[in-house]
Amino acid sequence: MFIQVIKSKLHRVTVTEANLNYIGSITIDEDLMDAANLIEGEKVQIVNNNNGERIETYVIKGVRGSGKICLNGAAARKVQPGDTVIIMSYALMDFEEAKQFKPTIIFPDTATNKVL
Repeated sequence: MFIQVIKSKLHRVTVTEANLNYIGSITIDEDLMDAANLIEGEKVQIVNNNNGERIETYVIKGVRGSGKICLNGAAARKVQPGDTVIIMSYALMDFEEAKQFKPTIIFPDTATNKVL
């Protein structure tokens, strides 16, 4: 049996931009991606703490060290710059493997989106 478990989490980052006129996705500072064990193209769920919206999309690399968190395309309608969001990805794994698995959970500075 396989189950889905949390793999990576950026807990409480601040949205820096919302770009409606972009194809789609979420742009994340590459430093944050590395810290959270996320890769370009990976599916993520975004939870907006300000309004309760939940969005699924995929990751694209942002400029390293920029602190950028930008919701693109239709997702831009679900956030405002300054909103606090949680970004999560999940993995499928064997039930026994999942019991031992430890997710990567990062708590960045919400003022700068820098890894502490």
